[in-house]
Amino acid sequence: MKRTGTAVWSGDLKGGSGRVATESGILDNVSYCYHSRFEHDAGSNPEELLGAAHAACFTMTLAGELAAAGMKPRSLITTATVSLGKVGDDFQIGSVHLNLIAFIPGASQAAFEQAALKAKLECPLSRVLNTHITLDVRLDH
Repeated sequence: MKRTGTAVWSGDLKGGSGRVATESGILDNVSYCYHSRFEHDAGSNPEELLGAAHAACFTMTLAGELAAAGMKPRSLITTATVSLGKVGDDFQIGSVHLNLIAFIPGASQAAFEQAALKAKLECPLSRVLNTHITLDVRLDH
């Protein structure tokens, strides 16, 4: 299985702008630029897109781990915070922090935490990222 995303950029780094799109069309002509990446202006940026993708990947992987352990979640809510910073002269993603709130009737804390940790390690995006990934979890019944 292969999926594609496309980015188009015009201009220099600080004055230019770009658009991103996905093969499915769910993202179509979404703007991004230096200012939306580094100064919180309107538009998207690669880090928030990566965060959304990582949160989705982890949550789907966790749903599979929970099912394998006999747990049926009512809901799983994951936020991925991607930290971009300067290391020397270059920018680098220094970490990703996953924050999970899970509503799983009847689940034991230990089994839930084991499934979440396994999902963090086995999520395909976690595997491809060359950065420190942390996880906080909260189980509500």
